[in-house]
Amino acid sequence: MPDVVIVGGGVIGSAIAYFLALDPDFNGSVTVFERDPSYEFSTSARSVASIRQQFSTPENIAISRYGYDFLTQVPYHLGIEGDAPDIQFHEGRYLFLGDESQQAAFNKILTVQRDSGAEVDRFVGPEAIAKQFPWLNAEDLAVAHVGLSREGWFDGYALTRAFRKKAISLGVEYRDEAITDFKRDGNCIIAAVTSSGEVVPAGSFVNAAGGRARWVAEVAGIADLPVSPRKRCVFYCETRNPVPQDLLVIDNSGTYFRAEGKGFLCGRSPGTGEDDPENTDFDVAYDQFEEYLWPTLAHRVPAFEAIKQVSAWGCHYAMCLLDANSILGPHPDVTNFYFANGFSGHGMQQSPAVGRGMAEIIAHGAYRSIDLSVFGYDRVAAGRPLEETEVI
Repeated sequence: MPDVVIVGGGVIGSAIAYFLALDPDFNGSVTVFERDPSYEFSTSARSVASIRQQFSTPENIAISRYGYDFLTQVPYHLGIEGDAPDIQFHEGRYLFLGDESQQAAFNKILTVQRDSGAEVDRFVGPEAIAKQFPWLNAEDLAVAHVGLSREGWFDGYALTRAFRKKAISLGVEYRDEAITDFKRDGNCIIAAVTSSGEVVPAGSFVNAAGGRARWVAEVAGIADLPVSPRKRCVFYCETRNPVPQDLLVIDNSGTYFRAEGKGFLCGRSPGTGEDDPENTDFDVAYDQFEEYLWPTLAHRVPAFEAIKQVSAWGCHYAMCLLDANSILGPHPDVTNFYFANGFSGHGMQQSPAVGRGMAEIIAHGAYRSIDLSVFGYDRVAAGRPLEETEVI
């Protein structure tokens, strides 16, 4: 009988498994159930996979500061007997662009970031922005924030496989099955039921099911987890003109882009009230590129007037509809059922710190490194959002 069952073997579930197995004070067994071991349709494989310190909540900044340290030392942390994984980490910087209507919010966020140890530079007014970034059309911009350190991007699929492989080397068992039900005894989960009908008893259960998190919670008898899959489309484009190689640019329109190989990746963050309804398909919305992305790209970077869309794919954010922040830790009543859900596009970069924190609270009953209690389920029950404004 496993001591811990983890539902979902993507980057979050595998990071939790790794840190549990690594904990010298945890002597239990860990079993991870992953219904798609190829990860073909996993967000972990389809993510743009980047990391930044430029968030609006101190806890998210602390999570990313630890994440950066971990990701830049992956060969040390996740290597196995001299076999060092390569996640192709690229040092880069996030550049956030804002217009006059956004300037007050930028001012507030910058104070939080600097107070939390993030190194962020600031340029005010179109002339200052254009002088620093002459390839931009800055005429309608009022403010720009750029990270100075501890940001970049990497291969998310490689990180997921590295966590999984290392966890297995430490004794974690992976099973290629879905969990379809749970058995309860009062307020305690006593077993998971697999798609083949097997009943798997355990002491603790972790919901790390990504976009399917709400359905997993529902079969455990928890009906109000505000996590829903939201489709995002990523487009790979090429241009005759060079793209800045060390920047991930987030335009005031919600469009983002960064260099990738000979070209660049781009997509968009939907505005308030315009996000897609719940969606589980992977169809690419090509009209999004033609009608929105290309015009906004060409407006912001004149060199992008002549670009060629080469490929595209669909993926999903596991959106936390309450506040775009993760939901972590035990249920207040079903105390052996743990949440690691609702990362809203931040799960890849947050996986090291969340994996470590979840392992701590499962094994020791408390967070020992970064205090992640602000992300607890009690805020869901109370309808009390912990708003994160920097969602891409």
